[in-house]
Amino acid sequence: MSKYVGAHVSAAGGVFNAPLNAMAIGARAFALFTKNQRQWVAKDLDTATIDLFKENLEKSGIAPRHVLPHDSYLINLGHPEEEKRSKSLEAFVDEVHRCELLGLEKLNFHPGSHLKKIDESLCLDRIAEAMNITLNQTQGVSLVLENTAGQGSNLGWKFEHLAHIIDKIEDKSRVGVCIDTCHMFTAGYDIRTKEAYDISMAEFGNIVGFEYLQGMHLNDSKPDLGSHVDRHESIGKGKIGLEAFRYIMNDERMDDIPLILETIDETIWAQEIRLLYSLQEMI
Repeated sequence: MSKYVGAHVSAAGGVFNAPLNAMAIGARAFALFTKNQRQWVAKDLDTATIDLFKENLEKSGIAPRHVLPHDSYLINLGHPEEEKRSKSLEAFVDEVHRCELLGLEKLNFHPGSHLKKIDESLCLDRIAEAMNITLNQTQGVSLVLENTAGQGSNLGWKFEHLAHIIDKIEDKSRVGVCIDTCHMFTAGYDIRTKEAYDISMAEFGNIVGFEYLQGMHLNDSKPDLGSHVDRHESIGKGKIGLEAFRYIMNDERMDDIPLILETIDETIWAQEIRLLYSLQEMI
């Protein structure tokens, strides 16, 4: 079984530092922001930055398909107000172009929020429409929807939300899903026992389909099952517990995709990566 575990590493000082930060913790995959995640605009990636990123990525031995960039938290493709949605769409297209330049194959993002101003279905349609526009203006990068905890008016916490969006995407070869274990759990999908894990994963398979799974965020959870609160915890120290991660590490459906830690204590990421690999049963 080939598992590729890493973490969402810092790109401070330049995106080219991210592969080196991944190497330093023994990662075989990583996530990064290709620009400041709390700002709308960033300076363009220059040739020297792009070249150094690719050089360091090669040095790390991590394949582009095992890198899962994340877009800015400001972007809301389902925004009910046209002006703000346009601003989000423009920023999103720019994020995809940045991935293209860096030679990366995926962009991970949260679907969007209705802000209690439009109904769920319309908001999901707006997200899908924005994704179709983005796909038409870009090439080679898959748009990877992340399931959410369902805090506030955030959509994407039900597998049905993700399926609704995917159904409306014209080029399904460039759409995927990233399952966040903390979000999944606090959205109400239990994975703590083998039986619960099998039921929840079967539900994902039936509603969305494992052919769309392009990454995972491996996080334990501070809040309880179904709380709709997004607060991550270190592996094995939260309400999900260690066993769920053993099931994931021994599930061949999670082979060959980036499995990314976003746990709260980055000083133990190297230990957590080793811990996760230790859960793999000898075949």
